[in-house]
Amino acid sequence: MKEPFAWDTYSDQPAIIHDKALKRQMRTSALPSLIKTFLIALLMLPIAFLVTFLLPRKKIRGDNFFGMGVNLDKEPNTTPYLLDELNVQKLLIRIPLWEMERLDEYIAFIKTFTHKEVTVAILQDREHITSPTLTRDHLTQIFEALDGVCDSYIIGSTINRAKWGFFSVNEYLDFYAVAYALKKERFPHLKLIGSNVIDFELHFTAHTLFHLKNIRFDALGSLLYVDRRGAPENSQLGFNLLGKINLIDALIRLSSKTSNELIITETNWPIKNTAPYAPTSEHECVSEEDYASFMVRYHLLAFASQKVSCVYWHQLIAPGYGLIDNREGIRKRSAFEAYKTMLSHLSDAKFIRYTQKGDEYLLICSTPRGHLHINWTRSSAPIYSYKATA
Repeated sequence: MKEPFAWDTYSDQPAIIHDKALKRQMRTSALPSLIKTFLIALLMLPIAFLVTFLLPRKKIRGDNFFGMGVNLDKEPNTTPYLLDELNVQKLLIRIPLWEMERLDEYIAFIKTFTHKEVTVAILQDREHITSPTLTRDHLTQIFEALDGVCDSYIIGSTINRAKWGFFSVNEYLDFYAVAYALKKERFPHLKLIGSNVIDFELHFTAHTLFHLKNIRFDALGSLLYVDRRGAPENSQLGFNLLGKINLIDALIRLSSKTSNELIITETNWPIKNTAPYAPTSEHECVSEEDYASFMVRYHLLAFASQKVSCVYWHQLIAPGYGLIDNREGIRKRSAFEAYKTMLSHLSDAKFIRYTQKGDEYLLICSTPRGHLHINWTRSSAPIYSYKATA
C-alpha cells in the first residue's frame, strides 16, 4: 500500500489514516454519494424492517455452511494439516492487489487446496480504486491464473472504512463494475460476491443494493462483526445477531441487484493481551474462553436463521484473533477444539427448529446419528446431545 495508506502486518488490516486533511477533502468530494446513501437508506430500511416478519427461512445445510479464512503468510506449510484436522472444506484466501508481484506465490498456495472449495477475496488499495485500467489488468491476471481452480471471488473488502481506500459507495460500485464487466465479457462462469460492508451499517449496504448502475452481485457478502457488543446474543439498536441477519436478508430479497444469497465473509472476536496483534483496542478484547464460546454461538445463531449460506471465520492462524496463536510455535487455542467439535456435530446437519426462552437457547437439527439438540445460555458454552428419531 502507498502512503498515506499503510498495511498493519500485526492485525492484517490497513493502519489508521492520520492525515485528517486528506480525509476531510475526500469526504467532501464524496458528498453527493454520501447524500445518496442517506436517502436510499431512509427509504429502504423501514420497508426492509417491515418485510422481515413475512420472509420464510431458506433451507441451509451444514455440509456447505462452515468456512475458514487462511493466509499465505501464516504458517503455509502447516495450514493444510490443521485444516484436515478440523475437517473444514470451504476456505477463504485473500489476494491483495498491491502484491501482484507475489501472484505466483498466492496461486501456488491456493493450488495446495484443490481438494477443498476455495473462495478468493480480492483486497483493494487506493491506487486500484482510482485506476480502472490497472484493476482490469490485475483482475484478468488473477482470473486467468486460477481458471479451473477457483470460480468464486469476493470483490473488495470493508468498503465503509476510509483506511481501506473507499470514500463512498459510488467508488465501490465503480470498482466492482470492472470485475463485473470482465465476468460478462470473458469469465461468465465466475461467482462475484459484493458488497462487503463491515459491521451493522446497513445504510451502506442499502446503497449497494439499490442504484441504477448496470451491475449485479452473484451473492451478497457481509463482514458482520458483533464483537463490540460482546456476546452474539447482545443487541445493537434493538437488533441481536439474528435480527441483523434478518434485516440484511430482507434488503437482499427486495433488491434486483443480487441473487438471494447472504454470505458472512468475515467475523471474529479480538483476544485479550495480544496487542499489537489484536485488531481493536483492549476494551473490545475477550478472554480465550469467551472467544471460543462466542464463536460457536455465533455460528449456531447464523445457522438457526437459515438465511446465511456460509460463515467464514477470520481466521485459522492469527495471534490477535485466530484459532491458533503462532507467536511461539503452533498453539491451538480452546477455540480450535471448539470449532472442531462444532463441525463434527453439524457438518451433516439439517435444521429442524430454533427456540429461545429467556436466557435459554435451543437449536434442533436432524443428523444421521439422530436428532441433535444444542442448548446454551449467555453464561454457558453450548452442550450437544442426541435423541433417537422415531
